[in-house]
Amino acid sequence: MNMASPLLDRLKAAHHCQRAVGSIPAAVAAPLAAAAVVAVALLAPEELTVVGRLRDLIGPVYLFVAVFLPAAAATVYLMMRPRAVYLVDYACFRTAPNCRVPFATFLEHAKQVPLLTERSVRFMTRLLERSGLGEETCLPPAHHYIPTYKYCTLDAARAEVELVVFSAIDDLFVKTGVSPDAVDILVVNCSLFCPTPSFVDMIVNRYNLRSDVRSLHLSGMGCSAGLISVGLARNLLQVVPRGAHALVVSTETITPNYYVGTERAMLLPNCLFRIGGAAALLSTSPAKARFRLKHVVRTLTGAKDSSYHCVFQEEDDNGNVGINLNKDLMTIAGDALKANITAIGPLVLPASEQLKFALSFIARKVLNGHVKPYIPDFRAAFEHFCIHAGGRAVIDELQRSLRLSDEQVEASRMALHRFGNTSSSTLWYELAYIEAKGRMRRGDRVWMIGFGSGFKCNSAAWECIEPASNADGPWATSIHRYPVEIPDVLKH
Repeated sequence: MNMASPLLDRLKAAHHCQRAVGSIPAAVAAPLAAAAVVAVALLAPEELTVVGRLRDLIGPVYLFVAVFLPAAAATVYLMMRPRAVYLVDYACFRTAPNCRVPFATFLEHAKQVPLLTERSVRFMTRLLERSGLGEETCLPPAHHYIPTYKYCTLDAARAEVELVVFSAIDDLFVKTGVSPDAVDILVVNCSLFCPTPSFVDMIVNRYNLRSDVRSLHLSGMGCSAGLISVGLARNLLQVVPRGAHALVVSTETITPNYYVGTERAMLLPNCLFRIGGAAALLSTSPAKARFRLKHVVRTLTGAKDSSYHCVFQEEDDNGNVGINLNKDLMTIAGDALKANITAIGPLVLPASEQLKFALSFIARKVLNGHVKPYIPDFRAAFEHFCIHAGGRAVIDELQRSLRLSDEQVEASRMALHRFGNTSSSTLWYELAYIEAKGRMRRGDRVWMIGFGSGFKCNSAAWECIEPASNADGPWATSIHRYPVEIPDVLKH
């Protein structure tokens, strides 16, 4: 009995040592435990007291490592993890019937501009007939006077801003029930009109926003600036208190940008761009949120001279200022799109599509580009597509490249037909179309794709949390007539 006691004490000590290493992974703990049993069994009885003391000292250390460090690591991870950003709601400017410009009116006004030759008017006529625009697109009030360019003053431009921007923001505050005092961040984008005071100052003054509101006005960023503003607001929401609100406003002021020269590449914007704007409210609080922002991916190809100059504001030979749309625009846009989908693909595509794309990429590298590049099937990643309605050719090219159905590009074509190219706000008109048609479902994923000067291709991925309860919005008076058949050449 006395001889068994030392052995029993050794086994108990070994048992305690084994428990002490219990928090270590099994692959390491098993050999350590076995070694501890052998070592303790060989100890003399008087040495067991030392082991017991070591056990008493080591136990709290392991307890600290096992409990405190994981808790600390989890806390640091939660603090460093990017906050989820939500779209509370959005609102688009609702064009008024008295701003409508049918083709006949547009061309009649153009004929009254002395600097526009008959040849230029014939060119604009052919362009409008093939543009995909309808007879209900709208221009700002100044463009309804003859001759138009004499009424495109600074005051008229400011009046357009107030009409479009304030109307959209008013609707947004009504829809969300959020007061102007709750706005912590304000981001506005308008490329071609940047007065002093700026747009953000006009909004702060109109709605009496707080003096500590963080405000930015982005200019010169082109038609894709709406998604740049969303990405900027998302980043700012990471560094302000949780639950803060960011107001994003996207528009383009048409009034001061009427080109009166004869360069065909600079006459295109006259025919395609129309009045419009949108306001969106983002927050890090999911309360009342309708969409969750999943990703924003920006691609800039401006390092290449051809990309940098393809959409360029300049003077013609007679000193008339306008936007020159280069003939290589569609090729450059296609290259920017490829770069953008390469970046966003791994974030949104299922594993099967990513594998096909990776194999295609490797094969092209090995065979020096003799293998046709594989375009992933983004229909497996998104239920809805909002493609920048920059023109019929833009929509046609993206439909072909992404292998989309007619229904999947319907929102883009109908937005172009009803509202024209409203620049950075077109994507919101398209999202409103999908919702007005009742096609949005909880959990549906939306891909917004914007193109702009520079040259840029930007993407945003959204997930629907709560679809719109009604069709109230920019399509309220016309959604029952859409979709419409758009002929290749519209006779009027």
